[in-house]
Parts: sequence; structure tokens; C-alpha cells
Amino acid sequence: MHFQLKPIVRSLVSIGVMTFALGAPAAFAANPCNPCAPKMKNPCAAKTKNPCAAKNPCAAKNPCAAGDKVDPKLVTRPKNYKPFKADRAKLVKDGEALWKNPKLSTNGLSCNTCHTGNAAFAPSFAKPYPHQVAMAKEKGGLKQVQLDEMVQLCMVVPMAAKPLKWESRELAALTAYTADVQKKFKPGKAAAANPCAAKNPCAAKNPCAAKNPCAAKNPCAAKK
Repeated sequence: MHFQLKPIVRSLVSIGVMTFALGAPAAFAANPCNPCAPKMKNPCAAKTKNPCAAKNPCAAKNPCAAGDKVDPKLVTRPKNYKPFKADRAKLVKDGEALWKNPKLSTNGLSCNTCHTGNAAFAPSFAKPYPHQVAMAKEKGGLKQVQLDEMVQLCMVVPMAAKPLKWESRELAALTAYTADVQKKFKPGKAAAANPCAAKNPCAAKNPCAAKNPCAAKNPCAAKK
């Protein structure tokens, strides 16, 4: 019996299967390209050595892409809807304050979080409402929206809050201010104003993604 096991043990050790039980030889364990060797620390996986692993402010939760599908009824004008009316200049002023107020949300965001310097607006934002908005179509299945409906969608999706009351001063104020922002919006400058639209330095070829010398045919991954 002893005589018969020797070649089997020898064979298992030669392919590395017995290494974990018997302890890897120094040369074997030191070889980072030995797929059968004990798992070694990947220098490219360490956050300290990967310059692109630092927190990317543009990669943090994308407020404009956040949220699940929403019930279109939440963001669609109700029947017999009559918007709140007041002096327009006063509404715009109040709307500007609300635009920058993170207390409207449940996640610390404000309208200004996405749209500082006209960032995150699609070129179609310059078109008169109602028109199609990608987020409204994707999240609520709406083919087109009014401006106040878009304000409500932003409340529900990126800001993770309840929609404002339809006939409230707050909704009228935010809509009035957003209309003013729209008048000053120039599609050609939208990308330049968006710090997240610039080429991401971490999107360049990853130095750790170069062909891995250890990715060669793995004798331990051979088909069984």
C-alpha cells in the first residue's frame, strides 16, 4: 500500500494540490505567477498604490441616475391642477433659495448639487416645455413632461423625497426659478460646466490592467 501511494502523492505535489497541506516550498510560494501557490497580496489591488482608487467625487452616488422606477402619477399634473400664483420676481427669489436647500431632500442633496454652473442638463433643457426628458422616460415611462413635473421628478428620484404639493408655493417658486435658469442655459457650455464631464483621469488605461503575466494558462484551472 505504501509503495502504491508514493507516485500519487508525488503527482499531487507536482501540481500543487498537496502544497496547502504540506506547506509550500520557498521557491514555489515566492512565485507570484504560480496559480497553485497560496493567495498572495495583489500590489495593484491595494488602495494606497492605486492612484485611481481614491474616492472619485464624480463616481460617488450619481444623484442624477439614482432611484428606482417611479409611479408616473406622483410626478404628473393632477386633474384640475391650478399652480400657485404670486409676484413672479418674488417666486424666483424664493425658488433660488429652495434650489440650494438640501433640506428638501432626504439624502442631503439639493437641486444645486447636480446643476451647479448648469451642469447635468441635457441640451434639450433649452427647448420649451413640455418636451421629452431622458430621466422622465427612463424612471417614469413619460414621453414628455412639463417643467413643474420635471421639478417633481427631481424631488422623487435624485433627492429621494416626496413630491411637493401640487398647488404649493414651493413648487411654484422652484418652477419659476428653474425657468429662469433655463433662459440662461447655453447647451454648448453645459459639458464644460460639468466637472464630471471632463475626461476621467482614472478612466485612462489602468496600469494594473496590463496583461497579467500570471494570467497565462493556469494548470490549476484546466478542464476537469
